[in-house]
Amino acid sequence: MAAHRKPRPSSLGRPAARTAATLALASAATATLFEGSGHADPARPDRTPAQVRAEVDRLYQEAEAATERYNGAKERADTARASFEHLRDEAARRTERLNTARRSLGAVATAQYRSGGLDPAVQLALTSDPDRYLERAALAEKAGDRQAAAVTAVRRELAALAQLRAESAGRLTALRGHESELRRQKAAVVDRLTAARRLLARLTAEERARYEAAAAARTAAGPGAPAAGATTAGATTARADRGSGDRAPVTAATGRAAAALSFARAQIGKPYVWGATGPSGYDCSGLTQAAWRAAGVSLPRTTYTQINAGRRVSRSELAPGDLVFFYSGISHVGLYIGGGRMIHAPRPGSPIRVAPIDEMPFAGATRVA
Repeated sequence: MAAHRKPRPSSLGRPAARTAATLALASAATATLFEGSGHADPARPDRTPAQVRAEVDRLYQEAEAATERYNGAKERADTARASFEHLRDEAARRTERLNTARRSLGAVATAQYRSGGLDPAVQLALTSDPDRYLERAALAEKAGDRQAAAVTAVRRELAALAQLRAESAGRLTALRGHESELRRQKAAVVDRLTAARRLLARLTAEERARYEAAAAARTAAGPGAPAAGATTAGATTARADRGSGDRAPVTAATGRAAAALSFARAQIGKPYVWGATGPSGYDCSGLTQAAWRAAGVSLPRTTYTQINAGRRVSRSELAPGDLVFFYSGISHVGLYIGGGRMIHAPRPGSPIRVAPIDEMPFAGATRVA
């Protein structure tokens, strides 16, 4: 019977998956990490539990990379939206000033109409009282000055409004572009998390329990534990690159670093929530940003900007409070606590916890303060 069974269609043949694939291709310029990596088909029956677990780890890592790009796109969209709203408010204020200037100009025109709007020379010819004429001429000159000022004000506000409208149109176009990028990156995150959940569903309850137990064991093992889903070469490099900072006695954090660590420790056990900055859940960069905010330091939102937010330090120089980064795309960050360990928000389904920095391929470190 198995020989006559029709092969199941590829997941890319379904409309929803075709849409996800199109979105992924559309964001290829900012998603270099995903180049050359295909999606696991949860329906494939030839995967062993170990292969499924490795694929799940890879998908979670790709989801986190997409999450950081989502965070960056959200930050840019929020900035563009604030700028557009500021321009819109300024345009409203300018419109009110324009209306005031127009009313002033209208009042001058009405006064001239009521006085007949006669040429001063004609008024002089018709009046029998030269002194009264001179008084009227002086008033007319002042009215003319007011009219000229009103005209100038109207022209100035019109020009300012035209510039504001042009700027607003540009900011609105930028905002729509950022929002489109935001949707693409969100689709990429959801796509990979969905694929990971489908793969995990193929495991038996016992196999899933072993998978979670293995992750917990790596956390408890401390420095030297092999990284989940890491290549043998990557794990070997990590062991070879381990510096004296991993083996040195833990030094007490002081000042702002101590405040940041105190905040991070208080978040242990809270869930990983992609795109979140607290207080009920965090993603990896959201946790480090919130921790240092509690210490009075403003960090950028994403991993690939946080790495440039302080002084770079080598692995052997690590001290409590340093930001430690992982993977070649700088897609994960944790807060170093000493002894080769960190506090970090790992991935969906795994709460904020203490873990060895050898759990993932080390990419660099930054000292914020």
